[in-house]
Amino acid sequence: MASSSGSATASPLQKTALNPTHRQCGAKMVDFGGWDMPVEYSGLIAEHMAVRTRVGLFDVSHMGEIQFRGPEALDAVQFVSMNDASKLSEGQAQYSALLTPEGTFVDDILVHKLSPNDYLLVVNAGTRLKDYAWIKQHVQRFHCHASDFSDYYSQLAIQGPQALATLQKLTRIDLTAIKNYWFVWGQVCGIHNVLVSRTGYTGEDGFEIYIPSDPTTTVRAWQEILDAGREFEIIPCGLGARNTLRLEASMPLYGHEITEETNVFEAGLNRFCKLDKPEFLGQAALKHVQENGGPQRKLVGMEMTERGIGRDGYPICTLAGEQIGAITSGSPAPYLKKNIALGYVPVAHSAVETELAVKIRGQDVRARVVPQPFYRRQKKQT
Repeated sequence: MASSSGSATASPLQKTALNPTHRQCGAKMVDFGGWDMPVEYSGLIAEHMAVRTRVGLFDVSHMGEIQFRGPEALDAVQFVSMNDASKLSEGQAQYSALLTPEGTFVDDILVHKLSPNDYLLVVNAGTRLKDYAWIKQHVQRFHCHASDFSDYYSQLAIQGPQALATLQKLTRIDLTAIKNYWFVWGQVCGIHNVLVSRTGYTGEDGFEIYIPSDPTTTVRAWQEILDAGREFEIIPCGLGARNTLRLEASMPLYGHEITEETNVFEAGLNRFCKLDKPEFLGQAALKHVQENGGPQRKLVGMEMTERGIGRDGYPICTLAGEQIGAITSGSPAPYLKKNIALGYVPVAHSAVETELAVKIRGQDVRARVVPQPFYRRQKKQT
């Protein structure tokens, strides 16, 4: 999950506590959802490959954190999100989404259960204000208080096969005991009460640490992680590599694969949407779709079979030249060494091995539908 780039206003760009550090490191900075963020340091391909084969460090402090507290916190979370938070144990997280009444996406989120009356929602940077306003609008009926604590946290993501070995040097927490989509509290880099989660947005194993957002603490943690990972050739990574990594892993990006015009079934995320739980926003609309033949289009993964790169927005056509859809995300896949893309096509054209074409600068370039995800890491017992 991550917000799409670009800011809707001319407001000054927001900056994380690490902004001066990124600039000192020579990072290329861009406007990402209204934030001044590093898109790359040493190069997108080098950073992508570091995460796939070793370890990389990301500043994702631009993400938002919204906390639900109160006797009806669970009821409120259940109403505004599509997954079933009642199934969470303390210390567990789940992928979910905020939906419109039409069953389309306000944003995709991570829900963390801190305690029976306390939940933390991690939301995308570019949609943070919209999400918080949406939440405030819809939780008024519950005995629950929703607070935006985004400015209190810096979030650092350590991702890759050597992420555990790197972070373990900096904490007494037994990181091997944290299962995927679980989290604990503890001391990291000498900082107390750090939330350490094991989720990620790269397709690799990894951890996120949530620390106080003051610059001194954040810069110290950043440097200590880089020092700890030196033996594994850790490098700082920008949002460019984060995007190609998540694309190889077929993870959706808000503003691209999921939007307020895209419903859950079209996006293929119905496994995270629990229609049988108590009432939630979008439930009735999605049941209607389900009861009336399902979605008319489907998100598919495509691999270019002829020379050419399918970019975001390029038309998807039949081999006869009829436009049937458009690419939502497309780029070269550095690790797979292929050109890949995600896009929506009618269900009749969505089967694996279906031959399609992508219109690139007026020319039809062949592609075929392939299974998702494009990349799946080899999991080991840790």
